[in-house]
Amino acid sequence: MLKKILSFISYKEKTTDRFFIPDSSEYKSENNEKNEMGKEIFHKKNKRGIKRPIPIEQLNKHADDTVKPPSDESISNDIELNIKYIEECFNYPQNSDIVIRRLQVAGKYKAFIFYIDGMADRTTINNSIVKPLMNSGKFAGAPNEELIDYIIENVIETNQINKVTTQNEAIHAALSGDTCVYIDGYPYYIICDSKGYEKRGVEKPQVEGVVKGAQEAFNENLRTNITLVRRILKNKNLTTEFIEVGKRNKANCAILYLDGLVNPAIVKEVKRRIEGISTDLIMGDGFLEQFIEDTPWSIIPSILSTERPDRTVSHIVEGKVAIIVEGTPFALIAPVTIADLLHTSEDSTLRWQYGTLLRLIRIFAIFVATLLPGLYVALTTFHREMIPTDLLIAIAKARENVPFPTIIEVLLMELSFELIREAGIRIPGIIGNTIGIIGALILGQAAVQANLVSPVLIIVIAFTGLGNFAIPDFSLAFGARIMRVFFIFLAAILGFFGVSLGILIMLAILVNMRSFGAPMLSTVAPRTAKSKDFILRYPLWMQEKRPDYLNTLDDRRQPHISKLWTKKRAAWYKDKSKKGDDERE
Repeated sequence: MLKKILSFISYKEKTTDRFFIPDSSEYKSENNEKNEMGKEIFHKKNKRGIKRPIPIEQLNKHADDTVKPPSDESISNDIELNIKYIEECFNYPQNSDIVIRRLQVAGKYKAFIFYIDGMADRTTINNSIVKPLMNSGKFAGAPNEELIDYIIENVIETNQINKVTTQNEAIHAALSGDTCVYIDGYPYYIICDSKGYEKRGVEKPQVEGVVKGAQEAFNENLRTNITLVRRILKNKNLTTEFIEVGKRNKANCAILYLDGLVNPAIVKEVKRRIEGISTDLIMGDGFLEQFIEDTPWSIIPSILSTERPDRTVSHIVEGKVAIIVEGTPFALIAPVTIADLLHTSEDSTLRWQYGTLLRLIRIFAIFVATLLPGLYVALTTFHREMIPTDLLIAIAKARENVPFPTIIEVLLMELSFELIREAGIRIPGIIGNTIGIIGALILGQAAVQANLVSPVLIIVIAFTGLGNFAIPDFSLAFGARIMRVFFIFLAAILGFFGVSLGILIMLAILVNMRSFGAPMLSTVAPRTAKSKDFILRYPLWMQEKRPDYLNTLDDRRQPHISKLWTKKRAAWYKDKSKKGDDERE
């Protein structure tokens, strides 16, 4: 532990394996070349090409080919082998969730479908998949050699269809709520979109509530969350990439970014870390964050978690990457700085004076939540001469009958406060809030009357709790609770010197922390450009550039003069001036 602490304040050689955000100039030239290549490809695609038929011997088992057995990476051209493989994979018939249905396509082709009951919509399966396949009239003139393509283009009526060539892809599609169709003699599965599981609707934010701003939050459905983002950010360059995480649960993880704006190195690093996870279960953003963060041993988070689509969009437009995992109503934002953990979406919707005041209050709340109990312990234990005489006499009278030393008294009240808060969260509904308020009042009053704690300490602990609740980020507020105990012990051992030492250690940890290549204190030090959105929030029309530490491909949000109307006279003013000139003539 001593070596780790010393490493924060000692010189270290730069390591080549540590990720950093490269300069965007090299990517800008590559972007221009891609645009030129894209134009050429577009013109080539518009030219009508010759569609060559797939050889029958590759598709049809009746071409005297040997029947290939199915495996994870291949599909057999024999229907019985494929059905047996699916039954073994899903432990059928013990597993009652899997539905395997045999049918005759157009009355002459053997086929079967399989899906997960409860994950797929039965109405879609009956009306858009089964009925069209069994309707012989739809197969008039269907070619035998290209039957799969004919079915995809002319028969099945679901809105999204694709063809896969491996058993793993088909099984994953079924587990996601799709329906898989197999035609005898062809080594393909037709994947039909039939998702129909229950999901929660879009509701108000529960953690990041605001007075002035959007009143909608993410839910547990991945597609709904992506739609909420796209509804706000209507940009053709908004790119969504899906990555499968978790060996057992195989959860879908979506990466959202603005192509042509974000630094490509950040996207590559995010994908590299997610694809490099090898574990059984990834259940939401909380699991994923612990696997991809830079500093897992730090109590200060290096990734921002938000439940608000509008806040997610604001970070994407700045040149950051959003990560959404199905199953939880939160999005992860990377990279971030300590300033992002202190900001809220309400700061931008309010006038700049109000937003600046709120940020000053939050910074004061952090100092109160982390340092106030430690300062109280240091003052009453080592530095009584720094307390004004009248206040010192009042504190001494209040503690006259208290049998415990100050450190025990503070820890006892801190523990009581944490127990009340945890009990209020765990008890459901309105009863939890009521127990939290009444329990704190009764417990505090009873402790004072029993001479277990002093009334001054009750005020200190209550003020500290209010400061902790004022911290906007949930993970940062948890970190402040742990740091508070750390400062209490340092103050009880060394007084103000211990508190100063603790502040120095925390600053050393913060300076050493990085979030996907961006220093956590990059808006303070090392700072390469002045920030107009750190503590003092400048008016929106003065925030011309994006954060410098992101090295985006386009560093400007808006031109130097964004309020163009201030440079042009209104039409009515011009008409009035012209009329006045005519009257004077």
